[in-house]
Amino acid sequence: MIIKKSITALTAALGILLLGSSCDRTRNDKGYEYFPDMVHSLTYETYAINPAMGDSSAMRLPAENTISREMIPYAYPATIEGRTLAAAELVNPLEATPENLARGKEMFTVFCQGCHGELGNGDGHLYTSGRFSIKPASLLSEKMLAAPEGDIYHVISVGFNVMGAHGHMIRPADRWKVAMYVKKELQNKTVK
Repeated sequence: MIIKKSITALTAALGILLLGSSCDRTRNDKGYEYFPDMVHSLTYETYAINPAMGDSSAMRLPAENTISREMIPYAYPATIEGRTLAAAELVNPLEATPENLARGKEMFTVFCQGCHGELGNGDGHLYTSGRFSIKPASLLSEKMLAAPEGDIYHVISVGFNVMGAHGHMIRPADRWKVAMYVKKELQNKTVK
């Protein structure tokens, strides 16, 4: 009788111990995985340093000829002729709504402000800190004030002179929103 009670108590204690050890306090650990098959990848943050790469950049260009599912092929080459043609033919398909302008400002802050500055006059942190020896183009110059949104969209997409292409980082709709923000907000503040 005593042995039976002690076996029952021991079994209950082991059961509680086993049940308690199988629980995770943070609920982040799902227990043992026998075939994880790359479920948990070690990723880098966008602008983090990657010691495995020669240039230490974690943000890599896609492999050559890679096309994302939602990509629309861009018909204009990264040449002066391509820029002129894009400026003449491309028209912003989006309306200048407060939401689109707010998104354009957000994307400008993330991708453009570091070089072109908050006001778009080419005095961004990367230039004023000495990281860039060539001053970025002022978006408030006579040439840029006369440029249509299609020209700005083209330069964002494929780059021009020392400015690199951002088409692989910014979706087409967001590129149009940045161009819209530059024309309707930044340049309008200067003209007034």
